[in-house]
Amino acid sequence: MKASVRRVAVFVLACTLTVSAAGQERVINVAAAADLSAALKDIAASFEKQTRIEVKLSFGASGALTQQIENGAPFDAFFSADMGYPEQLIKEGHASSATLYRYAVGKLVLWATTNSPLDFERDGMNAILDPFVQKIAIANPQHAPYGRAAVAALKHGGLYDRVSARLVMGENISQAAQFVESGNAQVGFVALAHVKAPEMNGKGKYWLVPADAYPPIDQGAVVLSHSQHSKEAAEFIEFMKTKETGAILQRYGFTLPEAK
Repeated sequence: MKASVRRVAVFVLACTLTVSAAGQERVINVAAAADLSAALKDIAASFEKQTRIEVKLSFGASGALTQQIENGAPFDAFFSADMGYPEQLIKEGHASSATLYRYAVGKLVLWATTNSPLDFERDGMNAILDPFVQKIAIANPQHAPYGRAAVAALKHGGLYDRVSARLVMGENISQAAQFVESGNAQVGFVALAHVKAPEMNGKGKYWLVPADAYPPIDQGAVVLSHSQHSKEAAEFIEFMKTKETGAILQRYGFTLPEAK
């Protein structure tokens, strides 16, 4: 009888410890702009190692992710490719104004595959007027800040009206790059951070669009109001302010806010 009681007690203790361990498990779900698909994975891995907080990342166009958040998607933090969407969520009560942080400034590039005959060094943005170019990929400007930057750059260069009929739109800059990679477009406007990702090595060549050709791509992060892990999400945003994170962002071609 006593042995049986002891076995029950051990079983209950084991269950209690299991529940306790599960309760200590810390996980945050982060919605992030597609241009962060490489850099934020590195940043999250470093953050996880230091804090034991697991970071689950979901990438997409900033506008599309904003709509998901407005519709109740269970994200804890949002990393946008601009400041406008986080500010919109704050106004709507979906995010905390106290946590808003401009973590980086993005850069726009014109990108083509390695075997492309286009000469960016010689022609710059005018390379898109080459007869070889039948389609030009951009991210959808209705959802993606980099798409709006591409349209602005084309208008700044006096090229938009000449090429608008040849534009093909991806839902985000990753899809725009895929159009070029697959041959469905001969050139595309994408994020510098995307072409600097390890998986893009050797796949293409790019031309950096002058920063004065489009409005600054100020990128912002915020903790969401409905988060059940707001403390951990705030820790992750604070981690974005460290020198270690700054070095990673710069490695992928971002400019740090204070160095803008």
